[in-house]
Amino acid sequence: MEQKTVTAKQLSTQFGVSQRTIYRDIDTLSIAGIPVYSEKGKGGGIRLLPEYVLSKSILSEQEQQEILSALQVFSSVDSVKTSQALKKLSALFKKNAADWLQVDFSDWNFSSSSYFNDLKNSILERRIAEFDYYGSSGEKTRRSIEPIQLWFKFRAWYIKGFCLTRQEMRTFKLTRIKNLKITNKHFNTRDLSVTNPDVWPEKDKKQKILSLKFKIDPEMSYRIFDEFDESMITKQSDGSYIVSAKWPEDYWMYGSLLAFGEHLEVLEPKSVRKVLKNKITKITKKYL
Repeated sequence: MEQKTVTAKQLSTQFGVSQRTIYRDIDTLSIAGIPVYSEKGKGGGIRLLPEYVLSKSILSEQEQQEILSALQVFSSVDSVKTSQALKKLSALFKKNAADWLQVDFSDWNFSSSSYFNDLKNSILERRIAEFDYYGSSGEKTRRSIEPIQLWFKFRAWYIKGFCLTRQEMRTFKLTRIKNLKITNKHFNTRDLSVTNPDVWPEKDKKQKILSLKFKIDPEMSYRIFDEFDESMITKQSDGSYIVSAKWPEDYWMYGSLLAFGEHLEVLEPKSVRKVLKNKITKITKKYL
């Protein structure tokens, strides 16, 4: 399909058989309903009927295009293998794979692509992964996990798996993983649910989930709808916004709130207001 015409000699070399065997195989394919035929003489060779597309009886035009589009998205994390598959399917579907989309999951400081590939193979081959992990408190521990699922949530990649170190299901953020090693130790699939969307990344069991309410100035409107669901946002008459959210109380939460600078005021709970006030006081002292 990709080369349009090939010779019996080329095929015999490729498959390591005689040309007579190739011609017998062509007859077998023809009997099976594949419209392959051969032409002798100059410019001849083995061909398929021009209008024949294997996928037409299986996939619609839209389904073919969706497959090619999905492969283009996935090429951001496995460019070599995916590009090969994209090229083959484009030839199979007789379509040009338009380079209309590029997805980059990395930020300016970190690329998770190499870890993504290694962990993907670890999941598919059921091999134990080992790595150093930095928790939310900055503590480094060495972990061994049976990886089960890669997970993309709120602009970050995570790996879900059964942690052999802690003997329970855990979720790890890829940016906090260092010195990743995929071992040759295999594991059997556990009967565990890994699709719970409310699973939080690796954290202290005593960590609280807080119900927050904060006010954000109109100047930050460009960020509000990037970072919060519409159901969490209430616009005020003065142009400001009230946001209600449930976040785990940790460094990330306070860092996210402080990132809005003077344009955010926490209304509830009072305990968070107090912690933020202390943090702001300490920050101010550094610039006196």
